[in-house]
Amino acid sequence: MHAAYVTVTLLASLAGGPAAAADFAGHPCATGQADGLGVPRSWMRPLGALLAAGALGLLAGLAVPVLGAPAAAGLVLYFLGALAVHLRAGDRHLGPWSVFFVLAVAALGLDPVCRAG
Repeated sequence: MHAAYVTVTLLASLAGGPAAAADFAGHPCATGQADGLGVPRSWMRPLGALLAAGALGLLAGLAVPVLGAPAAAGLVLYFLGALAVHLRAGDRHLGPWSVFFVLAVAALGLDPVCRAG
């Protein structure tokens, strides 16, 4: 089970890190999606910071286990908020969103601290 947790955590971090960097850099992919969803561009850096904090928190959780669960939970909440924004905008192309969300949920569900109770 530990190998699955490490693998999922690394995948979630590797997915979230570049997405956060795209938000910080104002990459056309990130800004175009934000524009299409009605998300103000002024929110891009704060949203990128939340995503980066989650990705880094997952990585830190590998060394300090009590950090992993809160980071994963924060990412789950982040992506639930993203889902609400997509649905509000009428966007039903949720493939990329679902990958991020499933990785965050899996990291939370496999987290040894969560399972220890």
